[in-house]
Amino acid sequence: MSSQFFGLNIAYSGLLAANANLNTTANNISNVQTEGYSRQQVDTQAAYPIRTFQRYGCAGAGVDTLSVERIRDGFYDQKYWNNNSKLGEYNMKSYYMRELEDYFYDSGTNGGFSSIYDKLMITALEEIMKDPGSSSAKSQFVGYAGQLTDYFNQIVGNLQNVQKDVNSEIKIKIDDINSISGEIATLNEQITTIEMGGQKANELRDRRDLLIDRLSEIVDVETEELPVYDKNDPTRETGAYRFIVKIAGGQSLVDAKEHNELVCVARADYEKVNQTDINGLYDVYWENGEKFKLSNARLGGELRGLVEMRDGNNSEYFNGTVTETTVNGYTDKEGGKHDTVTVEVTADFLKDLNKSNLSDQGGIINLGNTEFYYDSWSYKVDIDSTGKATYSYTFILSNEQSLNPRHVTNDRVGKPAKIGDDIGYEGIPYYMAQLNEWVRTFAQKFNDILKSGNQTDANPEGTGTIMFTGNKAAEDQQYFFPDQKDDTGTQTTWRADTLLRAYNSGSDAEKQSTYGQNLVVDVSDDSYYKLTAENFSILTAMVNDPTLMTNKFKAGDGVEQNDLLEALQDMTNTKDVLSFRGGTASGYLEGVLSDVALNASAANTGVESYEAVQKSIGNTRLTVSGVDEDEEAVNLVKFQNAYNLSSKMISVFQEIYRRLILETGV
Repeated sequence: MSSQFFGLNIAYSGLLAANANLNTTANNISNVQTEGYSRQQVDTQAAYPIRTFQRYGCAGAGVDTLSVERIRDGFYDQKYWNNNSKLGEYNMKSYYMRELEDYFYDSGTNGGFSSIYDKLMITALEEIMKDPGSSSAKSQFVGYAGQLTDYFNQIVGNLQNVQKDVNSEIKIKIDDINSISGEIATLNEQITTIEMGGQKANELRDRRDLLIDRLSEIVDVETEELPVYDKNDPTRETGAYRFIVKIAGGQSLVDAKEHNELVCVARADYEKVNQTDINGLYDVYWENGEKFKLSNARLGGELRGLVEMRDGNNSEYFNGTVTETTVNGYTDKEGGKHDTVTVEVTADFLKDLNKSNLSDQGGIINLGNTEFYYDSWSYKVDIDSTGKATYSYTFILSNEQSLNPRHVTNDRVGKPAKIGDDIGYEGIPYYMAQLNEWVRTFAQKFNDILKSGNQTDANPEGTGTIMFTGNKAAEDQQYFFPDQKDDTGTQTTWRADTLLRAYNSGSDAEKQSTYGQNLVVDVSDDSYYKLTAENFSILTAMVNDPTLMTNKFKAGDGVEQNDLLEALQDMTNTKDVLSFRGGTASGYLEGVLSDVALNASAANTGVESYEAVQKSIGNTRLTVSGVDEDEEAVNLVKFQNAYNLSSKMISVFQEIYRRLILETGV
């Protein structure tokens, strides 16, 4: 049978519950503007009843206040994090694509490509055609040609600065990931310590979720929380939880109180992926030395946006199949022995050296998931008697033991080979390659026409002089491309890239001249591959003496003949003479600008779309876990009334017990 004082205990339990609810309501109201705070509520249940051994069975024992729980829905959290990752990615792309739009913007009068190109190939060319023998007109033409080369030099400098900024920001994001993961691991330990004592670490859990909100903006995030069981009794939960954070498609970042850090390592000069890459681009590794794959399709977040801007090649990366390997099959000038590997390629962009963005300083080639360092390479086209061509690259592997600790073996034959990764986004390397392709294509055709000319006053004994060239890294040195006199005045032979142009775009007769030949271009050759938008320049001799520019094809024609100039005019107006991406040379900017505009538009649209989704999911999440001031005001009145009623019950029982004790005469 229950005690006579049992009712007082029941009222007291109600007083405690109402007081806990009032305190929790006060806490909710005070944190209504606190970022990341989750609404809390008191978890109560009816106290275990007391058996009275009477006909009515058990007597209610009041209410038990179990805990103060935060209101949170993990489903909406995960949806928010997934969307946040996409929003972070498109924010980065949108920001940097706006920069590229500014750099490529051309109103026709602002010193952009169109205005400079038109001055050269329309205004200046027409002036020469009026008076082909005019030295002043030729000087003006060479001056405008210099403005064209300066334009490309400047654009490359701008793109390199963007790549440098993106690279630096990648390191910042990696540092942010390390900082956040360290804080989460510390919070995990604190939460475990508190909750093993039977309490709920609500505020610490809120701080942890807020950190994951930020982490999800940087990289794709998944979380998992598992109960920890007693080692001595595997069926008993200890009250602690093992909280796990995974990023980039399931790679473990935090596991309970342990966290894995990421390290940025700058690439050496001989580890460049693309010819156009700046030095010191970062690769990312786990602290145990395992590589963190930045090309991972599940990378997500701002980090993915940055990586695609820095490394995006529109899937135009070196790839092929290993057809041959040799051990010590190449001997360098110092007598060193090197392994070689030959890779056959089939992609159209790998068959044309004008489109090549393969590093000329050495790099890393992946042969069937085994990496080797290479020092140099050569490009070979085997053309059989019917005109069918097979394209391949032969790589000279480094003989440095620290770089290649093992020899290449025959089991690599038939395996896929690649350099870099397939990143299907038009990032900095893609635009750099587009610049290089146009410069090489334009310079080759322009120079070929000039070389076909004859007998200017300044150069009466031979063929015409080229105008466009590239500056070498060494000061005051320039490249002398095929079929052009070198510094010593020696006539060089027609090299493979010249024959390849005949094979790829020449007449039937020119193509047939290549049948049955093996055409090889070495990376060290002065081929047009060496010409880039960065080193694009005017031949110094032409700058010093513009009259070297010939205007006629035949030596016997008069000084007023301008048939060569007409050929130059056709080159810019007719895509059959010079084609870039299916259009004329002057349409270059339209193609590149359309790429920039489409990517910028897609990025802006992505930002708008994911911001709208984020707002929707965020509002839904707030309806679950956010603090509603009106609702808390109602709760305040409700719990105040409950507190007052429990107090009234205690007062009633106090009167009953006073009468029972003092007035019954017992």
